[in-house]
This record gives sequence, structure tokens and C-alpha cells, in this order.
Amino acid sequence: MISLTDSQKIGIGLMGFGVFFLFFGMILFFDKALLAIGNIFFVVGLAFVIGLERTFRFFFQKHKMKATSFFLGGVFIVLIGWPIIGVILEFYGFFLLFRGFFPAVVGFIRRIPVLGYLLNLPFISGYVDKVSESNNMV
Repeated sequence: MISLTDSQKIGIGLMGFGVFFLFFGMILFFDKALLAIGNIFFVVGLAFVIGLERTFRFFFQKHKMKATSFFLGGVFIVLIGWPIIGVILEFYGFFLLFRGFFPAVVGFIRRIPVLGYLLNLPFISGYVDKVSESNNMV
């Protein structure tokens, strides 16, 4: 079993609340207050989980500056009141930041009984294979 420190447990809770508020904000037609709260909770929770120094090192690597600028720029645009444009920029930045993890995530999901079957369906597997063949490791 993985042992977590108290700050990591708090971070997981904050990230969970962040994802909840982001999802709920999108369901309620891009409510900017909920999206802003979700963004703040998610980023602060990430800093609690992996630590402040490692968070800065992850986001501000030289080859990830474009992705970081899109992600944090999207967060800023949501905070100033343009939620749809901000969320689009955030998703693009999130994809660029974490694309090195996608092959591992897809490989893991393919081993889960029901989800693996869905990912191996003919019309879905080609798209999933294309998304997961990233050569850019983190």
C-alpha cells in the first residue's frame, strides 16, 4: 500500500474538489465562478501532492513552456471572465503537458475488463492508438 503524507492527502482532496467544480461548471453552461474555483483547487492540490518545487520544475521545463503558457493562460482567462475560451486553452495545454503519460494510461485502461473491450472496438481503437503513440516522454 502507498503511504501518503497529510499534505498529500489534502492535495488529493483539493484536486478532487477541483475536478468536481470544473465538471459541474461545464455542466452548468460554463459557469465562470465554478470553473475558477475548480482551477484554483486543482492547481493548489497538485502543488500539495507533488510538492511546490516539483510542481514548478514540471510546469516550467524549457520544452514545456508552450504547454504551460496555454494551460496557465487558460486558467487566467477563466478567472477574468471568458470561460469557454479559457477552458479550450486549458484543455489544449493539458493535452500538451501530459501527452507523455497517455501511452501508459491507455495501456492501463486496456487491461480493465469493460473499458479495455471498448477501447479495442474497431472504430475506437484506431483513434486511441493514434492518440497513445506519443514519443515525447515526460
